[in-house]
Amino acid sequence: MRRVPLGPHHHRFRAAGLWRDRTIAEDARDLADASPDSVVFPNDPGQPTYAGLLRNAEALAISLADLGLRPGDVASFQTFNWVEAAVINLAACIGGFVVNPIVPIYRDAEVRQMLADSAAKIFFYPGAGANGASGFDYAAMVDRLRAGLPTLAHAIRVRGPQSASDFTALVAAGRGRSRGWARVDPDTVKLLLYTSGTTGRPKGVLHSHNTLARVSQLSFAHWGVRAGDAVLMPSPVTHVSGYSGGLEQPFLSATRSVLMERWDADAALDLIEKFQVTATVAATPFLVELAETARVRGVLLPSLRVFACGGAAVPADVVRRANEAFAQPCAFRVFGASEVPLVTVGFPPVEEPELAAASDGPAIDYEIRIVDPSGQPVQDGVEGEILVRGPAMFLGYADEAQTREAVTEDGFFRTGDLGTMSSRGALAITGRQKDLIIRGGENISAKEIEDVLMRHPAVRQAAVVSMPHARLGEGVCAFVVTGTPAPDSAGLAEFVMANGLARQKCPEHIEFVDSLPMTASGKLRKDVLRARIRELLCTRAGSPV
Repeated sequence: MRRVPLGPHHHRFRAAGLWRDRTIAEDARDLADASPDSVVFPNDPGQPTYAGLLRNAEALAISLADLGLRPGDVASFQTFNWVEAAVINLAACIGGFVVNPIVPIYRDAEVRQMLADSAAKIFFYPGAGANGASGFDYAAMVDRLRAGLPTLAHAIRVRGPQSASDFTALVAAGRGRSRGWARVDPDTVKLLLYTSGTTGRPKGVLHSHNTLARVSQLSFAHWGVRAGDAVLMPSPVTHVSGYSGGLEQPFLSATRSVLMERWDADAALDLIEKFQVTATVAATPFLVELAETARVRGVLLPSLRVFACGGAAVPADVVRRANEAFAQPCAFRVFGASEVPLVTVGFPPVEEPELAAASDGPAIDYEIRIVDPSGQPVQDGVEGEILVRGPAMFLGYADEAQTREAVTEDGFFRTGDLGTMSSRGALAITGRQKDLIIRGGENISAKEIEDVLMRHPAVRQAAVVSMPHARLGEGVCAFVVTGTPAPDSAGLAEFVMANGLARQKCPEHIEFVDSLPMTASGKLRKDVLRARIRELLCTRAGSPV
């Protein structure tokens, strides 16, 4: 991984003293000295403590160095919300390696692209039969991919059947040994996180130790989350919110992290009650289902003070109804992206119930600029593209050309999202310029699916758009023009899956059409297609989506 120089705007943040200039490895050592027996992940059967986590991470870092990893090398992991992910992350921080979390639902196509693009030296993957593995054979996927990944020197099984090459053995091999580690520069790249791009090519988002810590500490402090508080993390730790809140926050703020391997509203409610959970950060479906389950079971969850809801469209009524279900209003909307985590931090629902529901809140650490198509700022209340700049924004993309396209000369990130700003500084998201589908908080590239559909010999044209989805906010709909013999919907869905895309990218609804709507200049009218599928779903009420 190349060293990414700080841009002029980042130098301004450094000059202003806005970064803490520490790594979580330094935090972990301090916490292990001060509170060695404090349990960090209370719902894990092993009851891992600060001292135990640090010992395991130091041992793993030594073994990784034995395997040839050097500062700046990339270590990829595709685990579920497991404590092992925290050990991998902390070990990488100790050794100065770059972590590349990969969402567990990704399959051959996405994993191959990310491992190749990142030039990962090592890949941690779930073992067969491990809890949360959903029956998918990750080892077989690794076998299929290895030949095409010349930089991937090691693939390490996490959980599942024991072997000489698994995670447990690697940690054991480093125990009882010491190594003099050079201090890691907090301005170096810490995280390489891929996010779907509108071109179908994932973008490698680069964060330093300083940029990522800035947003985590500031937001949790703003919400009043204190040392010792329990934070429920149902979001994948391979997403920026799950990674920051689940793996990093216990070392930054001494919180306890209650990890969920997979979402289940009943289980979440039980965990919140058992561990007196104070806060969580999750997407809309989690909020809807937790509130409904609380109503059905007659549980008010009095410990829950913070439910920061984002990652997908959050209708105001969803927040209002949720806050009626809990002992105290705790749900509010936030806005951010992997490149600019938690741009807004929401309005406190106890004090500002309507603003908490109807807006995405104010920014406390970012500058926000709303601009028209020519790049000129618009007045309050007028819709425009949202540009943001701040000390927690990413360093850039792994591809410098992508960075130049996305960041203005004065350091503002073009989010591709549309919104308005009120005179009170309340941001409200109104739409998107990007050709992305946000399904349950997961960004999905329409073009990536279109490219696969176009490989089918009977498909002449394909257009993929978002469609309403009752649970996930948006689903995947494909409009397809075919030749003869025409495939059916099931056959096309199987074709998409067979090409190695993750299951959530498989179109849930396919419409076969004679032609696609175009402008006079030949540009595809996806707005027309989105309106058409909304109308079709309304007229077919009761049909499966």
